[in-house]
Amino acid sequence: MSEQSRPVAVVTGGTRGIGLAVARDLADTHHLVIGGRSTDTVAEIVASLPSAEGLVADLADCSPGGSLETALDALVPRLPRVDVLVHSAGILRSGTVADSPVQDWADSMTVNVVAVAAVTRALLPALRADHGLVITVNSGSGLTATPASGAYCASKFALRAFSDSLRQEEREHGVRVTSLHPGRVDTDMQHELVAFEGADYDAGAYLDVASVVRAARLAIDAGPDASVDMVSVRPRGWRPSTD
Repeated sequence: MSEQSRPVAVVTGGTRGIGLAVARDLADTHHLVIGGRSTDTVAEIVASLPSAEGLVADLADCSPGGSLETALDALVPRLPRVDVLVHSAGILRSGTVADSPVQDWADSMTVNVVAVAAVTRALLPALRADHGLVITVNSGSGLTATPASGAYCASKFALRAFSDSLRQEEREHGVRVTSLHPGRVDTDMQHELVAFEGADYDAGAYLDVASVVRAARLAIDAGPDASVDMVSVRPRGWRPSTD
């Protein structure tokens, strides 16, 4: 399969965790655009894939003329079509409302929501041209809020609202939107959260990232005639809070 004939998948947060796992899963069939903040890390991942290029940007800088806008301005003219757009980049800011600085809330909304909107808006013409699919990698925290994670939960609730609005707006253009809600996954972010909680890390208590990839594949493989609107995938032993 030549690079020109491959479908195109853009993956933000494609250098680690769920984003990297999705990119590797698509690598045999798609031309990949790997989004990340570090030039060296993005280049390393791109070099390991059969057909790929990089999108290096700081998603926290969504200002006019800033890092994200500059990177998108360079990328968009090279992409006449986008078959799959996976928003996997995100940040976790933990803490209570009483203790969290306001900047944590601003950063969470900027990276987890505003940057998603900016990337999607820039790529919409290419998504419409190919009746493409947008997957927003959300969280169980986008369905149920928990203590000491207000900024993160608020951003994920907002991301779900964004996905729902986009789905309704773009239905007439043939663009499908899937909101993917994994529970706790064995990734670097999970290590950060467990360290904040002061608990022992037990990888067996969390989803394997491959299970999340398979959930994403449900939407990717469904075909252009079907819209998988929302997928929630949790660890097998998970129970909802009774608080």
